Formats: sequence, C-alpha cells, structure tokens
Amino acid sequence: MKKGLIICNAGMSSSMIAQKVTKFFEGRDLPIEIEATTVTKRKEIIEKDQYDLYLLSPQVKMASEGLTKAAEAKNKPLINIEPDAYLPTEESTVKLAMQIFPIFKEDLKKEKAEKEGK
Repeated sequence: MKKGLIICNAGMSSSMIAQKVTKFFEGRDLPIEIEATTVTKRKEIIEKDQYDLYLLSPQVKMASEGLTKAAEAKNKPLINIEPDAYLPTEESTVKLAMQIFPIFKEDLKKEKAEKEGK
C-alpha cells in the first residue's frame, strides 16, 4: 500500500478530497491511500516518515520550500496540487489521481510482480 498525505490550510476540504481520491484508486484496485492534515502539523508528520508522498494544496504553496527540504531529507517526493485538481468534483478527482499515480506506478508494478512470484 502506498500512502500520500495532502497538507492544506485547515484540513476540511483536503479530507474530503483525500477520501474521493482514495475511493477512485480503490475502484481501480490500486493500493494507494491518501490522507490529509493541516499545515501546522507538517514538519512533525514528515519527520515521522509514515508517507510515501506529500502533496501541497494550492493554499499552502508558499510553504513548499521548507517542506520540500524536509521531504527530501526523508527521500520522499513533494508535489504541488494543481488548482483545478483541488475541487470536490469527479473531474478534479481524476486530475489529482493522475498527478499521484505516475509517482507510484513503477513501485506498484514491482509489488504486483513480487506478489505474483515473477
């Protein structure tokens, strides 16, 4: 299971978006789970190193430099969510999923092959 974390301003909209994207991946039998948190908890969460990917909501883009350094120190990618992918619509859910999936694609292929004994 690959895990991503959306870091946003208050955590309300990001929680809903995280649920929608997780359901999108579940519906395609892809083991990717997305969660959400507030920007105030960002550094301590990255320090705990529990996620494979960090995603910044458009509202907290200004914090990206410090967060990028923290994520790089843990050898984890951090991406900015495109504004049109950060809406609670089906179209935006697909756009966000398409930002996330390429990052995990190769690892998921390897995990699947290992499970199948290849």
